[in-house]
Amino acid sequence: MTPEAAIVLIVDDDPRVREALSELLEAHGIRVATYASAGEYARAAKPDAPACLLLDVELPDINGLDLQTQLVGAHHPPIVFITGHGDIPSSVRAIKHGAIDFLTKPFGDEVLLAAIHAAFSQDTRLRADRADLERLMARYETLTPRERAVLPLVVSGLLNKQAAAELELSEVTLQVHRRNVLRKMGAASLADLVRIAERLKIPVTHARHGAREA
Repeated sequence: MTPEAAIVLIVDDDPRVREALSELLEAHGIRVATYASAGEYARAAKPDAPACLLLDVELPDINGLDLQTQLVGAHHPPIVFITGHGDIPSSVRAIKHGAIDFLTKPFGDEVLLAAIHAAFSQDTRLRADRADLERLMARYETLTPRERAVLPLVVSGLLNKQAAAELELSEVTLQVHRRNVLRKMGAASLADLVRIAERLKIPVTHARHGAREA
């Protein structure tokens, strides 16, 4: 399936602004979807594509800054704010919560397009990171309970005999589980497996028996 082209999601209660922005962006070959309120945007199905949320501050149902706060922690497109009544506290709040830019009307086309393309780039990276994490989580789900117990011991840098002692296994059996973990997780080396464990936030397990590997 071919990935969808990047899209700008415009949330502004002024139909003239929505129309003007749509015409500008479409003239530059950028897909657009428009919404008259935060509620309309929230209810709408979102395209599976890199996106930029072009968000007005003053909306009829909820302040754009409050909508941004509600979206914190959720997967949402990077935000570029547009407003006719900008002020320093609002712009600081927006940027502090991750907005790409805070543009006060009137703003130049180049400034707007630069902010939108910066949002596309950021969203592309974030989407790739999430997809990679989902692949790693899917691989982790293929591990047996014993292999999941072996993994944190292996990435902690323990000797095979130390890890085996922790789990009351023979060293040979531990080595078999270790090889299976590396293969199933798609790790080419121990260092690669350590990086994967860090991404999955798997806690490091320290030895209770003997010394750590130097």
